[in-house]
Amino acid sequence: MASIDKGVDTGRTVRVGGRQIYFIEAGTGPTVVLLHGGGPGASGESNYSRNIEALAQCFHVIVPDMPGYGRSSKWIDPADPFGDLAGSVGGLLDELGIASAHLIGNSYGGAAALRLAMDRPDKVNRLILMGPGGVGTTRALPTAGLQQLLNYYSGSGPSREKLTRFIREYLVFDGASVPEELIETRYQASIDPDVVANPPLRRPSGPLALRTLWRMDFTRDSRLRKVEQPTLVVWGTDDKVNRPEGGRMLVEAMPNCDLYLAANTGHWVQWERAELFNTLATAFLEAKP
Repeated sequence: MASIDKGVDTGRTVRVGGRQIYFIEAGTGPTVVLLHGGGPGASGESNYSRNIEALAQCFHVIVPDMPGYGRSSKWIDPADPFGDLAGSVGGLLDELGIASAHLIGNSYGGAAALRLAMDRPDKVNRLILMGPGGVGTTRALPTAGLQQLLNYYSGSGPSREKLTRFIREYLVFDGASVPEELIETRYQASIDPDVVANPPLRRPSGPLALRTLWRMDFTRDSRLRKVEQPTLVVWGTDDKVNRPEGGRMLVEAMPNCDLYLAANTGHWVQWERAELFNTLATAFLEAKP
């Protein structure tokens, strides 16, 4: 299915390894892959609904549903989730014949983008990471927002009340700005039987839980200091899911990393501050080496 210049196609699915990966695409130019976060009911198109058309004015934009979400296959390796997601993103680029691309990742998607830059640096040109997961996560107790996220499928199980509280109280700075229809769409996606049977984001458990946790903390991986791709980290100062201090950790560890802190903004910078984010992202990705 051909994409429409500066418009969004209806999406298609390709096989990557043993999975089906669904994605939409728009625009022409250098390829930019948008990787969504790991909250219940997330998908590529919904997470980047305020960014796709703006970025497609300058780039060939690819927006996948990551494994475990949306219309893609619903299983992630619980022993190495970031590595598994990164492998699928790299595999998608291989299947599409794209030698390398810019990556934009929010939260879980930011962790996947950073891991791909560490595992297969040849596939990554520039990185934009928004409140990425896996930054100093083993050095302090989980945030209240991350606890809510990890507990969504446990206890009494998923509910609209749980999701509403997570989105309005923890995901964004101004909970009233989130429309009811967005919450309902995400709730319905979150209770897909395949998702409930295999939650894509869960608390590590079992005898290898500690090993998995350490593997999911980039600040404990020596390869972080070798990620040389120009990187822009964008973090909301009021992020209640991943601590904004993570931005400083990345700046200190990565050799070519800039940091932008967005005031009065939570975990979902690309949605809450869409105009600002679209401007920053375009300027950064178009900058001369």
